[in-house]
Amino acid sequence: MLMNIKVEVFSSPGCSKCGKAKYVLQDIAREIGGNRIDWREVNVLDEIDYAVRLGVLSTPSIAINDVLIFSGLPSEKRLRYELLKRLNEESQEQGA
Repeated sequence: MLMNIKVEVFSSPGCSKCGKAKYVLQDIAREIGGNRIDWREVNVLDEIDYAVRLGVLSTPSIAINDVLIFSGLPSEKRLRYELLKRLNEESQEQGA
């Protein structure tokens, strides 16, 4: 059974790069199997305590499985690599 990973994009109102981060994530999720990536947008103003707990200091930031991976907008290549790596790790853990 294939496992899903949880991806969160931390954004704030007026953040010009946050829209691009969401678009890139949606595009990559579709490409590698959107049904395996559960993602949501987190408005840091609405969920400030959660954002601080993960260490978010700027937007956009991206967390995977409750761990802050990117503080800032990564390249598409880097984001795709991290998502595929996490999906492979989840699959291997399930197969063990």
